[in-house]
Formats: sequence, C-alpha cells, structure tokens
Amino acid sequence: AANKINLIPQDFFAELCEQIIQHLNHKIPGVNTAELCQRIQTSGIELNVGDLSKIANIVSFLFSTAARNHLSTEELITTLSDAVSTLPKHAVQVIRHVWNEQGKSISESEDARNTATVGQFVDLKWKLGVAMSSDACRSLKYPYVMVALTVADPSGQITEKSFEMTIPQFKNLFRQFKEMAAVLETV
Repeated sequence: AANKINLIPQDFFAELCEQIIQHLNHKIPGVNTAELCQRIQTSGIELNVGDLSKIANIVSFLFSTAARNHLSTEELITTLSDAVSTLPKHAVQVIRHVWNEQGKSISESEDARNTATVGQFVDLKWKLGVAMSSDACRSLKYPYVMVALTVADPSGQITEKSFEMTIPQFKNLFRQFKEMAAVLETV
C-alpha cells in the first residue's frame, strides 16, 4: 500500500485523511473513495478504486487505533515510522498534520463503537419505469421501480446498490416501511 500512497498527490491524500477523521467523528457517513479516485484519475494519476479503498481502510485503522490508545502526534509518528519505513515523506507529513489538528476530536464512546460495526444509510433514489418491449416480447408495458441505495460500510467506504422491483414487491416494501414507522411512533 505504501507504493500506492506514493502515487497520490499530497492534497488528495490530505483530503482522504480529513474525510476519514470526519467519518470517525460521525460527521459524515463515510468516505466516498469512488468520487475521490475519479478526481485523482482526472488529474492524470493511474490509481484504481480498490487500491484507494485499501489505503482508506489502512489510514482509518491507523487513526482509530491511535485514538483508542490515546496516542499523541509524536507517539503516532514514531510508531508509524518504526512499523512502516517505506511510507512516503509527504504521507507522514499529512498524517502528522491531520492528527495534530483533529486527532483528539475522535470520539471513542461505547455508542460510537457499536454503531461502527454495521453499515450506515446514506441515500435512497428511486424511479418508476415501464418496460416497453424486449427481444423476447414485443409489447410488455410492464411497470417496475428502480431503487439505488447508497450505504457506508463499517469502514466508511460508500457504495451504491441498485435493484429493480415489481409493483407488488414495491408495495410489500412500502407496507414494511409503514409498519416500521408505526412502531417508531410508539417509542
């Protein structure tokens, strides 16, 4: 991962670290590595989303472990230097700066640890469509609902899952959401 970090310009790596700190502080639901990777690629750097996600997971683990152990900036940098000698100098400088500025703010409450073990809802988009025809059938006129669900997994990686539902499936989902809403009203 250190050789991949070397590819990332300092400003993009700083942005990644800032987003990770914000995620660990529960200010944002996750780190949008796909969007950041696209911007990095647009700047002319060859890096894929999988590699950037691995780097984000490593940095997230680094920051959360440092917070759990209440490490000072110097303790973090010393530990990091002892463990990873191949880390680029610009990456160490960014980690030092971000941790020095915002590291102490990472909350380590029991609730924060518990919510971090499951994914978190980010967004839901839907659209109603009608399948007009296909190669097997000339005239379908079949309505469907397309749903795009955006979630942040426990590590903070944002992903989008899309699926289609028939109208009866959608009505069943809607009924279940109404039941959840009714239960929430009693709480």
